[in-house]
Amino acid sequence: MYKTMTAEEALKIVKSNDKIYLHAAAAVPQVLVKALSERHEELRNVEICQLHTEGDAPYANPEYAKSFHVNSFFIGRNVRHTLKAGNGSYTPVFLSEVPLLFKRNIVDINVALIHVSVPDKHGYCSLGVSVEATLAAIDNADHVIAQVNKQMPRTFGDGIIHVTEIDAFVEVDEPLPAFPVTEPKAIEKKIGDYVAELIEDGSTLQMGIGNIPNAVLTRLHNHKDLGLHTEMFSDGVIDLILKDVINGNHKGINPGRAMATFLMGSQRLYDYVHDNPFVEMRTSDFVNDVSIIKLNPKMVAINSAVEVDVTGQVCADSIGSKMYSGVGGQMDFIRGASLSEGGKAIIALPSATKKGVSRIVPSLKPGAGVVTTRAHVHYVVTEYGVANLYGKTIKQRVKALVEISHPDHRESIDKAYFEMM
Repeated sequence: MYKTMTAEEALKIVKSNDKIYLHAAAAVPQVLVKALSERHEELRNVEICQLHTEGDAPYANPEYAKSFHVNSFFIGRNVRHTLKAGNGSYTPVFLSEVPLLFKRNIVDINVALIHVSVPDKHGYCSLGVSVEATLAAIDNADHVIAQVNKQMPRTFGDGIIHVTEIDAFVEVDEPLPAFPVTEPKAIEKKIGDYVAELIEDGSTLQMGIGNIPNAVLTRLHNHKDLGLHTEMFSDGVIDLILKDVINGNHKGINPGRAMATFLMGSQRLYDYVHDNPFVEMRTSDFVNDVSIIKLNPKMVAINSAVEVDVTGQVCADSIGSKMYSGVGGQMDFIRGASLSEGGKAIIALPSATKKGVSRIVPSLKPGAGVVTTRAHVHYVVTEYGVANLYGKTIKQRVKALVEISHPDHRESIDKAYFEMM
């Protein structure tokens, strides 16, 4: 049905000055990445375009700066050092709009490196645990090289491609990056309690990976008829689906199905989504489209932040002027949930860092990026309570946010803000 070759043979198609798109998150084709990186002595000025990626990123080694430059649409831990070292840069963009960069030829892709399931008897592969912008990259790339993995789950939705769309195949048999579920800490459980109280029966949820989303999910076992329309999810939703708590019965879009654009979790998650028609993987320009999201009644978007100032400005992509992650899909879902009938847009974060620095602040750090504006934010939740900012004046917002900040910082935050004003 298709002819396989070694990764070294397949990667010969890459030339100096090419732009490459790398399949994202847990779907990074590691065998292809390693073979590409090993060509660093002969390649020059190859641009690696990517969202968040898991696993090794040897091409991001600053010693290979003449060979590879990393263009991050969302900055992951494995390439964060490239911004300071100079062999990487960040392109601010909503996750909903990343596919448009390729469709509109704003970013011309020469080669797409993807990771797929074994073709079925009809010759169709699945993009598995990550669709996001990869389909747009495939459609607009000059060449497509696929790592075909026996352990890539076969998922339903947009990420189904025929072998005729692929130029080279490299077979592997290796597990995907796995992320064990960790027990939320006491503070995270308290935040989870407050957020869960905001979620009504019949709501549709958007949430990511991490201890706060996990803490929220553990508090939802007595809820009824919840839906899932989210850019990503992890293991925490599985038990809720099995208990019929999450069934999608009241969703406005794709009722009776759970929707995401990428997945990351344990092997249990990957086994669960394999050949499971309840889980539908769609492109990020659909999943994160505000006009689509808002059609779900009682849409609840749960996101986090680096810090929030007392007027409601949310910084989620940088620590001061130092870029840390990216815009991602936060604004897509904050706006979509806000416009949903009965929807709720929630920013949930601990009141202070592990070092005791307040995350509710009089003003954002110099250079900090405002991902969610003060006009967009509705609910802010810490372990000390819930601040509903929607329709509130600045004075009312200051009072509400000071009340949910850490007690050690309340007086100083209040004083600093009014002295500044």
